[in-house]
Amino acid sequence: MKKIIIANGNITASEIGLGCMRIANLDKNEVNNLINTALDCGINFFDHADIYGKGKSEEIFSESISLTPSLREKIIIQSKCAIRPGMYDYSKEHILDSVDGILKRLKTDYLDILLLHRPDTLMEPEEVSEAFEKLYTEGKVRNFGVSNHNSMQIELLNKYLKNKITINQLQFSIMHTGIIDSGLNVNMKNSPSIDRDSSILEYCRLNDITIQAWSPYQYGFFEGTFIDNPKFPELNKKLNELAEKYNVSSTAIATAWILRHPAKIQTIVGTTNENRLRDICTASNIQLTREEWYSLYIAAGNQLP
Repeated sequence: MKKIIIANGNITASEIGLGCMRIANLDKNEVNNLINTALDCGINFFDHADIYGKGKSEEIFSESISLTPSLREKIIIQSKCAIRPGMYDYSKEHILDSVDGILKRLKTDYLDILLLHRPDTLMEPEEVSEAFEKLYTEGKVRNFGVSNHNSMQIELLNKYLKNKITINQLQFSIMHTGIIDSGLNVNMKNSPSIDRDSSILEYCRLNDITIQAWSPYQYGFFEGTFIDNPKFPELNKKLNELAEKYNVSSTAIATAWILRHPAKIQTIVGTTNENRLRDICTASNIQLTREEWYSLYIAAGNQLP
């Protein structure tokens, strides 16, 4: 498994991370086997959120493995907070309370990374700064980031933060390419030219912010996977052609497509199937050519100007 440097050089992480949203539906033995499979494949990065399984995902994660001091120092645990029923909450009180709950459920003294989970338009960045500084000073959180933020929202936060944003988790896949479409259609009047994310890809690259791709096999907003989906015959034909060439699965090719981007995008995969996880990890050994990368982009229904 190839590694990437994130969080301003503070962390060396596997370029594929295991998303733990769905593990709440597994028993402890199944979660233990999944985590050990991830470790065997070279994954050292585990992504959580306080809303995953209403906290159960974090609980069963800690119940399923023995987080000895030696193991804890070898793995990277990230979690998120700020989503509440019917609202988002960046208040200092909520952030601090959320982290205490996360640490209790994970049975650990610290998080390697805390993300703010979707923007809160009622955010008071001074409060966020106070919360982050307290968490950092007390040793509860070592690095900070956001999820689904545009460049100006990050700029606003960073104006007040001593501990700057180093991660931005965004939906990105062959079938969800908004962060690159506008950059390929500059000075055009077509729909893909619309910059919906304030050049977030380029902004993150300029500011050494690692992009994490969530839902790497989904189309739309949780509408389903595009892999082997008859709705997308041209894309799956091309995926299968490349899968045969590289002797891997089409899912591995879809993962390699994300990893090929020079922004060094970390891919967060949410499978709970051990065999599928092993298969996905083979993507780390594949370097798609420029021609192959663009052929997949076009097969997904995109057009180059």
